[in-house]
Parts: sequence; structure tokens; C-alpha cells
Amino acid sequence: MDSTPSGSSATRSARVFLLPMFLLLIPSLVLSDAVQFCDAGYGYGDFACQNSPVSLPRILLRGGTVVNAHHMEMADVYIQDGIIVAVKPNIVVDDDVTVIDATGKFVMPGGIDPHAHLAMDFMGTQTIDDFFSGQAAALAGGTTMHMDFVLPINGNLSAGFEAYKEKAKISCMDYGFHMAVTKWDDEVSHDMEVMVKENGINSFKFFLAYKGSFMVSDELFLEGLKKCKSLGALAMVHAENGDAIVEGQKRMIELGITGPEGHPLSRPPVLEGEATARAIRLAGFVNTPLYVVHVMSSDAMEEIAKARKSGQKVIGEVVSAGLALDDTKVWDPDFITAAKFVMSPPVRAPGHDKALQGALSTGILQLVATDHCTFNSTQKAFGIDDFRKIPNGVNGLEERMHVVWDTMVESGKISVTDFVRVTSTECAKIFNIYPKKGAILAGSDADVIILDPKASVKITAATHHSRSDTNVYDGRTGKGKILVTIAGGRIVWQNGELKVTPGTGKYIKMQPFGYAFEGIDRKDAEYLKSLGAPVKRSRALS
Repeated sequence: MDSTPSGSSATRSARVFLLPMFLLLIPSLVLSDAVQFCDAGYGYGDFACQNSPVSLPRILLRGGTVVNAHHMEMADVYIQDGIIVAVKPNIVVDDDVTVIDATGKFVMPGGIDPHAHLAMDFMGTQTIDDFFSGQAAALAGGTTMHMDFVLPINGNLSAGFEAYKEKAKISCMDYGFHMAVTKWDDEVSHDMEVMVKENGINSFKFFLAYKGSFMVSDELFLEGLKKCKSLGALAMVHAENGDAIVEGQKRMIELGITGPEGHPLSRPPVLEGEATARAIRLAGFVNTPLYVVHVMSSDAMEEIAKARKSGQKVIGEVVSAGLALDDTKVWDPDFITAAKFVMSPPVRAPGHDKALQGALSTGILQLVATDHCTFNSTQKAFGIDDFRKIPNGVNGLEERMHVVWDTMVESGKISVTDFVRVTSTECAKIFNIYPKKGAILAGSDADVIILDPKASVKITAATHHSRSDTNVYDGRTGKGKILVTIAGGRIVWQNGELKVTPGTGKYIKMQPFGYAFEGIDRKDAEYLKSLGAPVKRSRALS
């Protein structure tokens, strides 16, 4: 963002990740890890390594407009020990309390991004942002929790979970996990139970794309849907027709189309719409809720709209790239410029973005994620001669809140309370962590942002906090600036300065049977009653 120090991405990465930084505020939760990473040179800001825990500061946010998903009010917010203690007007505090003037500003729950991939091994490389750099960028942009996708190791869920626990040790904000399922056997079925009952995972993702790696068959998908239903876990789906995509890729190569434009041409909206319709119908057949990730086309959105209108439990997630971008840059003659926009499903032709904005504003789509999955220009160049080898993914953790505000609120498409709902509260409710997260209420975690609706923001690759050297929103300007971010009761972003410590983020366990499961038992009973079977017949033969 424009309020951070300027300089090249490479220089900034070296400054951030190689110089010895020090800790100032160390919650007691992971002191040993924090000191370990401090010694290793991780951190942002002027911190002093401590040998003993320091208590969290007491903070008063004074005079702002407090915004929750259900209402707005003029009130002060008092924070102590990482928890919101009081929300009311004219709170009186001692002199040793840190007071931040929020007059004329909005005080909101920190954003929750339900969809990101940090330190993810994919397409022969690993995403450039790990759990520290990606989360640090998120905090600078007003997001205070993210949910990542654990990938199994050779299909083994438990091994994947242990690997991601290690990756997440450098976290600087709270996080949760979804789990991908890429094969089916008794061990996977058993491990799904362990993930839900012991490890705090309440959602499982199934890929209908990426043939030869993540893609599952309809048979496996059905088994997964049934298991999710029995566990009260939410089934998530990446909905594109993987078989047809392979055919589309062959077609492009045969036509001599090897550049980045071959990516969207090989996986058109109709393939996203078909897979979305199929996933919805299979989930309806099992009668279990379905969460469709990164809806990128009007084709997929219309399938969700029809299902929801019929009463089916379908949740639609849109990502900031789908709302704010179109595919025109994929035809740029400069390879790196074009390749940085390659993601799956692809950014679509102009018109799809407007349709998705309309769907979000009317409730057809429920929340906004990022699918933050960053690769630098060197990694993207793996596919310079073959678009099939370009690592798929774009940035968004730092930019999402600003992009949604400018695209949706500033334009009048949604209200300020709706903004809180689609960027924070709805996610917390879907994944069963509300009101611990996603609310400015007494007793909620002190994950809070202050947003100035009048201030302008400019996004650039030179000033963002991601380790990537490119940014799909580079040069974009708009209104709605995050002035302050408080995560877990710590002031981590203020005056354009980021102060974060690796090892201070907490893993948030998420319980099963969220609100999407309400009414499932009743619908099962109605189904059984409607069968009129089995029919009693005489066994006597005439």
C-alpha cells in the first residue's frame, strides 16, 4: 500500500526476512517459538527480544462508529488481555491505557479470509508467501484471520495435517484449517473423523479439476459428501470439469496457442458452470450442505442461485479478483504481465465481474475470499513456452478489504454493515467461530480494524508486503483505507507501520455442525416419508 516505505520487492524481502528483528510484545502463548524466530531474523518493526512474556496492552478506541453485520452505533471499544471488554459510549479509562482516536472512522471486526494457500507445494514449486509473510501482508490490509487448505501427503490426511502444523509455526495472526481429500479408502474415512473430533477441522475440500493430481471422481466425491454429512463437516468444492479442461488444453496446443491466453481459453465458463451444477446436484442427492469456492463466472453463479431459490443449502464464495478484474490483461504481449493473472478458475471476460458484484449484493453469493496463492515472476516463467506449466494463483490477502470497499461500498452496491458481513461475520458464522470472531462485542477476540472511508489507497507491487514481485492490482487506486489493525489485542498496523512477530498466531479449532446443517434432519425425514416404499407384496405366486 502507498503508506509503506518504498523500495523494490527484492530489497524489501531482504530487509524483512534477513535482518535481525526483535520482539516487543510477546503474548505468553508461544514465547519459545517467537524467540526462536526472532533469533532467526524474522519480524517487522522495531522489536526487542524478551526472555519473559509481556502482558498485552490495554487499548481504548474512542469516538468511532462501531460497525457489526447487524447494526452500527457510535461507541468506544475497550480492549484488555486480547479480548473486547466493553462497547459503549464515553468509556473512562486510566492514564496508562493506549487511546486511539477513531472519530469520523469506522471501527469494524478484522477481516477473515476463508481461502488462501500459504507455503503450498504446487505445480513443481511452492507459493512464495509462507505463513509469516502472507499473514503479515494480511494484517497490513485489515485481515486478522485466514483459513488455509491442508493438502494430504500421498493421500494421507494425518501426515498433511502434521506438515501444515509445522508450516504454521511462524504465524503472526490467528488461522484455521480446511482439509483437502484427494483419494478414498478406510484410512481416509477414519482420518476425517480424527480431523473433526480432535483437530478442529470442520470442512473438507474436493477438487473436480486438476486431473492427475487433486481431481476426484464422482464416486469419490459422493463418498466424501456422505462422510461430511455424518460428521457435520462442510463439503467444499473446486468446481471445474477436469476431463474437459484437459481436452481444452490439448485443443489450444494443437492450435499453437501456448501463451497465458491459452489458460482461460482452455477452461471456459461453461466448464465451471457444468461442474458447479453437478456438484450441487450430488450434494442435493446426499442432502448435505455444499460450499462452492471461488465462483468466477456467471455460469456458476446462476447454478448457485437456482439451488438456493429451491431451498438447497449451497454457499457461494467469490474472490476479490473475480469481483474487480477481467481477463483483458491475459492477452498482454508481455509474458510476465499476462502470466501474473493466471489462476483457476480463470479471471473471466468483462461482464462476469459485474454479474458477480450483483450476486454478492443480492445475497446469491455470501462472502468474499482471496484464493491468495502467490508465485513470483520467476516461478510464473516456468510456463513461458506452455501455459499449462504456469503456476496458477494470484495475490489478495493484503488487498481484499480495500478492493471490496472500493468496488462494493464506495459504488453503493452494498452497505457498510454488509461489508462487515461479507468480509468477516458470515465467514465466522459459516465455520462456527462466531461471535469469538467476526464481531465487535463484549467477549469477542480483539481482532479490530479502523477504516477511514474518505482516505485514498494506492496498491503497488513496490510497496505491498507480499514476497511476490508482482501484484494483479498494481496501480489501482480507491477509497477506504485501513488505518489501524489490532490482532489478538496487539496493535500490529498503525501509521503505515507493520509490527508483527512470528510465532504469535493461534490455531483456531472450528466445531462441526455449523448453521448450514440446520434443517438437514428434517429434510431427511421428509424424503423418507415421501418414498412410499418399500411396498409390501405377497410372496405367493398365482
